[in-house]
Amino acid sequence: MKEEFLHFLWQYKLFDVNVLKTTKNEDVQILKSGNYNKNSGPDFFNSQVRINNQLWVGNVEIHINSSDWYLHKHEGDENYDAVILHVVWSNDVDVFMKNNKPIPTLELKHFVSKELLGNYHNLFSKQQRWIPCENQIKEVDVFVIKNWLERLYFERLESKSVLIKELLEQSNNDYEAVLFQLLAKNFGLKVNGEAFLQLATSFDFSILRKVRFNKLQLEALLFGQAGFLDGDVQNVDQLQLKKEYKYLQHKYSLHVIANGFQFFRMRPNNFPTIRLAQLVALLHKHQNLFSKLMELEKLEDFYKLLSVEVNDFWKTHYTFETASKKSNKKLTKSFIDLLIINTIIPLKFVYYKSRGEEDQEKILKLIQQFKPEKNSIISKFLDLKIKAKNAFESQALLELKSNYCAKKRCLQCAIGNSLLRKTN
Repeated sequence: MKEEFLHFLWQYKLFDVNVLKTTKNEDVQILKSGNYNKNSGPDFFNSQVRINNQLWVGNVEIHINSSDWYLHKHEGDENYDAVILHVVWSNDVDVFMKNNKPIPTLELKHFVSKELLGNYHNLFSKQQRWIPCENQIKEVDVFVIKNWLERLYFERLESKSVLIKELLEQSNNDYEAVLFQLLAKNFGLKVNGEAFLQLATSFDFSILRKVRFNKLQLEALLFGQAGFLDGDVQNVDQLQLKKEYKYLQHKYSLHVIANGFQFFRMRPNNFPTIRLAQLVALLHKHQNLFSKLMELEKLEDFYKLLSVEVNDFWKTHYTFETASKKSNKKLTKSFIDLLIINTIIPLKFVYYKSRGEEDQEKILKLIQQFKPEKNSIISKFLDLKIKAKNAFESQALLELKSNYCAKKRCLQCAIGNSLLRKTN
């Protein structure tokens, strides 16, 4: 039994409210549960209860055992002077107010159904499970799941917005600069994402604005900052880039970042050198990429805009050192999907909100055009008969798993709520 569960019971009155009595056999009528307080102080503010026909307005404090009042030293804290009702699971000791009168106490265990308790114990069993409700989730109404997934998706966008807002603040709300930084992070994928973001934030974006028209300088800037032009250079192309970078370095007082890029256990097409070459091609091709992306709504238009291939050197190389069989190394549709899902849509979401044009339907219409992602989490949900029809649902399921199931936040989850309230 956790105190959070008692908060949940009180907030939603999930007990027999018609026969409530205090431990002193006084009638209790709940007129208003109060405002749930997640910070310090009493658990519910501005509650209204009637005790033996006397109306009380104040705060409610909740504990597993009534003795927790003294364990938490509330008796010496004036924040608890306005407590009108002490709600507990087990009343193991009387608690007194400063006037030496006992605080009215409601012992909940006498009023909660065995069925609800059974549902709670099923969800919070110590048995090792992939998600707490894996044995029951298929019983939940489809309508409940559908509505919950929509809310989860926008919660996921809100969490992704945190980094975007930080970058906007650092760049004085330069959306073009932030787009570059976010694209760089996602070009690095999971393994090299942080290294790519460090690269993208290692110089002022105004420098990139100046050199992006010159593909040699743009390539020299990014590969040079990344440290790929350091050391003993033998390759003619690399030597030319190094010479150009030295010029840029002196002109703009640039400092090479510590090279933290990983090649180990990566497919050649995902090597940081190839992803960096593709990023160079994209930045050089489109001078006002942010405004163009904000206008697009159809998937095929995104594919057309983001379809780029590397220059001739990288068509025959995966690294500077070794030549390989020629291939165009275009951005694939699956990779473009990742960029749109993880970078462009979250940025659209923040941009719309900043202009007071928050349009969830427009965002949903876009994300629903993508196929669901394929990974171990989505596959496991499929085993539990929860199938993602598109990327909107797969993104929502990822949020469900990481931010609710993994943290056992069943009491804040619509699916968990549905299972707790389930009756036979």
